[in-house]
Amino acid sequence: MKKTILLIGLFLALSGFQACGPVIVSHRLADPPPPWFYPNRVETVRYVFFPEFSIYYDLSTRNYIYLDSGVWRRNRVLPSRYRSYNLNRSRYERVHNYYDDNIERYHNQNNSNRGRSNKSVSRKNN
Repeated sequence: MKKTILLIGLFLALSGFQACGPVIVSHRLADPPPPWFYPNRVETVRYVFFPEFSIYYDLSTRNYIYLDSGVWRRNRVLPSRYRSYNLNRSRYERVHNYYDDNIERYHNQNNSNRGRSNKSVSRKNN
């Protein structure tokens, strides 16, 4: 009788978890993701990029990574100049298929020209 009740309880608990939404696979499963990160499917990512601020977040070490005076910094909290922004409302992009510790290499290959002005580009007038 106790086994039956235990099995039914276990089944209901597992069914309830299935309806909770997406599953995040990270290097440190014990730590929940930050509140602004809510993926819509099962995926493995290490970094999240906030293009408006040029900030990365490392899900495995739980650090923000940002460029400060030409040096890449890692910090558990946002720098003071960004603390007034609400990351829950900010657009972010998941960095797929990049798990290396050196985010500078990824940034230089993929995001180094973002946010730059194109005023120097000549355009033909029609």
